[in-house]
Amino acid sequence: MKGSIIILVFLILGCIGGYFFTADFDVHKLSVYVLYVLMLLLGINLGGNQDIKGFASQLSFKMLLVPIATVSGTLLFSAIAAFILSQWSIFDCMAVGSGFAYYSISSVLITQLKTPSIGLQLATELGTIALLANIFREMTALICAPVIRKYFGQLAPISAAGIGSSDILLSTISKCSGKEAIPIAILHGILINLSVPFFVSLFCKM
Repeated sequence: MKGSIIILVFLILGCIGGYFFTADFDVHKLSVYVLYVLMLLLGINLGGNQDIKGFASQLSFKMLLVPIATVSGTLLFSAIAAFILSQWSIFDCMAVGSGFAYYSISSVLITQLKTPSIGLQLATELGTIALLANIFREMTALICAPVIRKYFGQLAPISAAGIGSSDILLSTISKCSGKEAIPIAILHGILINLSVPFFVSLFCKM
């Protein structure tokens, strides 16, 4: 939660700075380089995950049903949200949902990919929506994990966590769903991590 608050603080500072000062450099071009760095860090994070070898022997096809359900449910409700947020298309809303709580990469990627089609201002607005929506998802999964477990089942906190199921929310999932859920949570987080750039790019181009 601390990291999410820090992100929000920097967002607010950026808004204040952008209001009072005019940037004399290409923000759009800078965001591309930031995206490259984020993708590099994502690869390093996945490659250096020490838990991968540990749970490899416990993998089964049934474990794949959890990330599949997460992706399907998230995209379905994101599409439904488009009927409420009439300003944005179904694909825009699905791109936002495709962040799966990965607010850093999804927001930058959406801003970058949507700028050519809708302009920098609207693309930045959509990227900000993605940032806030995915921060809210992470915070909700962290705070409400026991309630989610109680009413929706043992694996529900894993789906709610999105990409956080393999790292920041792993201890919370372990407490709420039991240690037997840890291998599923790790696999879920890794697969969702890998899917974010693909789905965000796909829906931004549609």
